[in-house]
Amino acid sequence: MTQIGNLSLGAGEAAVGGSAPIHRANWLGQSTLTPLLIKYWQLAVRWRWLIGAIMAACIAIGVIALLLSPPLYTAQAQIEISREKKNVTNVRGLEQQDSGSEEFYDTQYQLLRAGSLAERIARSLKLADDQGFFAAHGIDLGSAGQGLTPAQRKDRENMAAGLMMGNVQINPIRNSSLVNITYTSQSPEWSARIANAWPQGYIAATMDRGLASTADARKFLEGRLEDLRDKLARSERDLITFARERNIVTLAATRDAEGRTSQPQTLVASNLSALNSALVSARTERIAAESRAGTIAGESSAEVLQSSTVASLRTRRSEVAAEYARMLIQFEPGYPAARALKAQMDTLDAAIGREITSVQGSRRSVYDESLRRERQLAAQVEGLKSQFDQQQRDTIQYNVYQREVDTNRQLYDALLQRYKEIGLSGSVGATNIAVVDPAKAPGGPSAPSLPNYLMLALLAGGALSVLAIFALEQIDNGVRSPEEIEQFFKLPLLGNVPKTGGEVLDELQDPKSEVSEAFQSARAVLSFSTSQGLPKSLLVTSAREGEGKSTTAYALAMAVARSGKRVLLIDADMRSPSIHRMIGCKNTSGFSNLLAGGDVASVPIEATKVKGLSVMLAGPKPPSSAELLSVDRLTQMLQSLRQRFDYVVVDGPPVLGMADAPILAAAVEGTVFVIEAERTPVRAIRHGLERLRLVNAHVLGAIVTKIDYRSHRLGYGYSYGYGYGYGYGRGDESARAA
Repeated sequence: MTQIGNLSLGAGEAAVGGSAPIHRANWLGQSTLTPLLIKYWQLAVRWRWLIGAIMAACIAIGVIALLLSPPLYTAQAQIEISREKKNVTNVRGLEQQDSGSEEFYDTQYQLLRAGSLAERIARSLKLADDQGFFAAHGIDLGSAGQGLTPAQRKDRENMAAGLMMGNVQINPIRNSSLVNITYTSQSPEWSARIANAWPQGYIAATMDRGLASTADARKFLEGRLEDLRDKLARSERDLITFARERNIVTLAATRDAEGRTSQPQTLVASNLSALNSALVSARTERIAAESRAGTIAGESSAEVLQSSTVASLRTRRSEVAAEYARMLIQFEPGYPAARALKAQMDTLDAAIGREITSVQGSRRSVYDESLRRERQLAAQVEGLKSQFDQQQRDTIQYNVYQREVDTNRQLYDALLQRYKEIGLSGSVGATNIAVVDPAKAPGGPSAPSLPNYLMLALLAGGALSVLAIFALEQIDNGVRSPEEIEQFFKLPLLGNVPKTGGEVLDELQDPKSEVSEAFQSARAVLSFSTSQGLPKSLLVTSAREGEGKSTTAYALAMAVARSGKRVLLIDADMRSPSIHRMIGCKNTSGFSNLLAGGDVASVPIEATKVKGLSVMLAGPKPPSSAELLSVDRLTQMLQSLRQRFDYVVVDGPPVLGMADAPILAAAVEGTVFVIEAERTPVRAIRHGLERLRLVNAHVLGAIVTKIDYRSHRLGYGYSYGYGYGYGYGRGDESARAA
């Protein structure tokens, strides 16, 4: 057997009936917590009459409000809001819409709920002059709208806008671009009219915002274009002036795809390029002429072979040589005719030699001319190079001016193009809103609805009930469930005593009654509360009067006596004695006489109808009971009484406000603390236990009395856990008796 504190696990299993498991959990110091839903059920059962009254009152108020409410009619129109406008002209407008963002639709929903839209509709429908609109909302203005001042008309328009804002509902359909616009009033015609006017006003407001933004954009762009036009002209003038001052003459300029001017070709650069080409050509010719001039012109040279004079002279000589050869066949070389031909041949050879010499001189002349021309071109190139270098340095600033001109021209062209596009897009009225389903006049009222009113009444009643119960529970903070004994006071739970509809004393006479079995269970627990078993002297007390401590003391003494023991019950509550009424005798002498100095043998001890149970009454009420009490005197008296009885049970006075109970608790072996369920405040119980602990009293545990099982029908700790064992087996006995 496992011993834990003063209690043992085996002892718990010997407890009476179905309460044993719950008691064992409390002995072990473990928290046997009631489930949360069962706690709520217990609260509802305990305050059922209050909850019923509140619910009935709320339902009655709801029914009265239903009968007094006028019928309401709801009309609905449906529109579609597209993310992009219908682009008729294929020209991009001002609005940039993100097709993947929810911000667009959230913005549209808020615009549909805007007060400015309601004011626009009120003006367009002239609601300030229409008495029927206000009558459809239960408002009687008493006069028509004619003859109103501008301020009064404005007030009525604001009133009409406020009424519409309070009765319109914007309900987007999830995962779609559709929106339902519903309007409720006391007139079906007005409901449909406003429901249809709302999307039309929204479309008109959207288009007006687009036109207004277009007009503002055009006005802004006009100013910017004017500024850029002046800036472009000024930058072009600066470019031309700088080019004239620095003698920069551009021959051609090209622009790339982005409109930037590429490096322009200037006149100096063009001349330098041409002269450089001519210089290269002259240098090539000079080198060739120099090569020819450095060689001797022979008969087979190109110039000689290409010379027509040399060719004719050579032809003539060939003819003369041929004739001279024929002449030598017939005559001698000295023959006059032969000598004449020979002289002619020599003349022709001399002429050919002179022509070859002339070709050599021509080569030298060509070389000299080529050299002279090369030098002239080289001098001109050097002059242009210095001029080109200076112009290259000037080109840096020239390019700065040129880039400024290009930038201004690009900005001007882009703004001009955008200006034309905005003008074109603004001239075409495009919208992204379409009416899918126009509203129709409803055929029947949509409100008031009996189920809705009842639901609201039930919700209001439930909320008020919760608030009322919460407030009352904060005020009435008594013990509600058995686990609170361990949770709040760190005490073992000895037993639970049910609340009976009849006399408790009559119930105690029946050993099989629920009350008797409850005290039998408590007696069984007490028998294992110490290592020696049931304490020989036992005090029963409570925090304050009226908690059932006297009945508990009498019942515990009766339960112990029924087990075959001799038990003495002492009525120590000398201020308010009650034991003599329970046993039906007069309180003439008793405990007070004993404390006053009497002998134990001289004080009368009354016998009761229960075998083994005797009672010492309280005796006459002393002037000051606290002065009579002495721990030493009590200890001696109890030891003397224990020689005659097996157990002594003392019915003590309440702890709070009196000094008697702590003195009695210090003299006995153990104290049982009685707590009335749902009545004694927790703070009072804690204060009482604290007073007992100050005198080192041995508090064995607590017994909870006057438990209403009907209020805890589903409570784990009361009716189900404890009450079940008290009545176990009665149905079978009744059946057998029948």
